[in-house]
Amino acid sequence: MLLRQISLISCLILASLNLNATAKTQQLTAAVASPDQYGAQVAAEILRQGGNAVDAAVATAFTLAVTYPEAGNLGGGGFLTLWFNGKAYFLDYRETAPARAHRDMYLNAEGEVIENLSLIGHQASGVPGTVMGMWQLHQLFGSKSWPELLAPAIQLAEQGFIVPDKAYLYEGDMLQRFAGKTNFVAYFGKMQPGERFVQAELAATLKRLAAEGPSDFYQGKTAELIVAEMQRGGGLISMADLAAYQAVWRTPLVTRWRDRQLITAPPPSSGGIALQQLLTLKELNQQHFQDVAHNSAQYVHLMAEIAKRVFADRADYLGDPAFTEVPSQKLLAPDYLARRAQEINPKAISATETIKPGLESEQTTHFSIVDHAGNAVSNTYTLNLDYGSGVVVSGAGFLLNNEMDDFSAKPGVPNAFGVVGSDANAIAPGKRMLSSMTPTIVLKDNQPELVIGTPGGSTIFTSIFQVINNLYDFNMTAEQAVAAPRFHHQLLPKDQIRMESVQALAEPVQAELTARGYSLHTPNWDLGDIQLILLNQDGTQAVSDPRGRGATRLIAASPSQP
Repeated sequence: MLLRQISLISCLILASLNLNATAKTQQLTAAVASPDQYGAQVAAEILRQGGNAVDAAVATAFTLAVTYPEAGNLGGGGFLTLWFNGKAYFLDYRETAPARAHRDMYLNAEGEVIENLSLIGHQASGVPGTVMGMWQLHQLFGSKSWPELLAPAIQLAEQGFIVPDKAYLYEGDMLQRFAGKTNFVAYFGKMQPGERFVQAELAATLKRLAAEGPSDFYQGKTAELIVAEMQRGGGLISMADLAAYQAVWRTPLVTRWRDRQLITAPPPSSGGIALQQLLTLKELNQQHFQDVAHNSAQYVHLMAEIAKRVFADRADYLGDPAFTEVPSQKLLAPDYLARRAQEINPKAISATETIKPGLESEQTTHFSIVDHAGNAVSNTYTLNLDYGSGVVVSGAGFLLNNEMDDFSAKPGVPNAFGVVGSDANAIAPGKRMLSSMTPTIVLKDNQPELVIGTPGGSTIFTSIFQVINNLYDFNMTAEQAVAAPRFHHQLLPKDQIRMESVQALAEPVQAELTARGYSLHTPNWDLGDIQLILLNQDGTQAVSDPRGRGATRLIAASPSQP
C-alpha cells in the first residue's frame, strides 16, 4: 500500500512547480534555525555528515517530538514548503477529521458550543499526519537512511534530555488544565527545568517507526495503541481512519512581491493567501505609510485596517479545497486587492460591522533549514495548543493533538484563538481543518533569500508580515527584525490590538491607540517564535526568536563535500 502511495506521489511531483531555476553550484554555508538547542544540534550534525536539507528536517522533526513536547510531535500534523534542486514543492500533512466526526459534534442540545470539548480530551484529536508527512518527504528527497535520521530522537528519548528553564513553555496551569481529565500528569507531571527527562515508551515507539516506517503508526502496533487510547476516553479515531490517512503534495502558492518570488502555503492553510494579501494591501497603500515611524500609533492603525479585511476574507472563504471551493485566484486578483486597498481608512477605525468579506456571492513550532546546495526547508507543525489535547497514547508515550478546535464548531463562534469561521470550515469526515501556518521561502533571482516561519495560531501570518516589513522596509538587521515588538489585529474582538507583555508597544503609542478607540490586550503568550534564515550579500544568517528557547547553527562547507 505504501509503495502504491509513493508511486502516486511521485506522479504528482512531476507536476510540481518549476520556477526555471538552476541550483547554485557553489557551496553555501548551511544554516539551521530551530526552536530548541537539540533540534538545532541534530540538524547541524546531519548537514555536517553530508545530509541535505530534507534529511536534516526529518531528523529535526522527530527530535523535537522528544525535546519540545508542547508542540513537536508524532501525534499532530503540519505543512512544509520546500525548495529543492531549483523547484518549489508544498507538503500538506495536516490532520484530518475522523470518519465518525460530524458538523455538530461539539454542540449541546440547545445548539451551543460545549466548553473545552474541542480542546481537552480524546474527542479533540484529528487523525495525525506528521509520521506520514516525514516519510513521504524522505522517500522522495532524502539521501540518508530512515533509521539513521530517527536515531538521534531515539537516543534523546531513551537517555533523556535536560528540560530547559523557559518557564512560559511549562506553565504550572498546564498540570491543572489537564488534571483529572486526561493522563497528561502521569506522563509529564515530573518534568522539571534543569533535570533529565527520560521517555522510555516514546523511545520504543520511535524504534518501531525506525524499523517499520509509517506502517507501524498507521496499521501496526502504534496504531493499535492509538485506537485503544481512543476507546478508553470516547475518542473517534479508528484503525480505518489511520490506515486511510495520506499526506498530500500540493502546488505551492507562488506570487510576485516586488522583484522577488514568494513561495508559501496554499489552502487548507489560510496563511499564504493572507500573507500575500497583507503585503499587497500595504504596497497599494504606500502613500499612507510614507514617513510613518515603525510601530508608531499610525503604523499600528494602518496595519490593523489592512489586517481586519484579510481576516474577514479568511472567515468566509477559506477551508479544505477538497470540500469547499476556495476562490484563491479571486482573493489575490489585482483588481480585487486594489478595491480592498481603497477601503482603508487612514484616519479613523473602520467600523467592524462594515467589514465584510470582499467577494461577491496558541502553540505550534517551526524550523528553517538551508543546506550547502541551497535547498531550503520551511516547516511548521503542531499539536495546536500547548501539549495538544493533553491525551498521551498509553504505551506509546506521545501526545495527541487538539486540532479539531481549528474547525468551526459553529459558524460565527470563535475558536481558542478568537477567530471565527463559516460553513467553509465546518466539520466533516476526512476533512482537513483550516490553518494559519505559513511556512514561507522568498526567492531573489530564483535563489532562496529568506526562509521563515513561526508558531502563533492566528498571529502567524501577521508576525511573518511584520518581520518581512522590518527587513525590507525599515532595513533592520535580521536580529533586529525578529526581536522588534509585534502586535496583532484580527477583526474580532472588535477594535482590539494584541501586544506582547515584554516586547510591548511604547507607552505613548499605547495611549494614542486608546485615544483613537482601540482596546489593548496582552495575552499570556508572546506573538510568535520566528525561526529565520537570511541569505544575502552579507552571507548566511540564522536567527532564532529571543522570545523562545531556540538555537541556530551555521555549518561551513567542508572541502570534501561535492
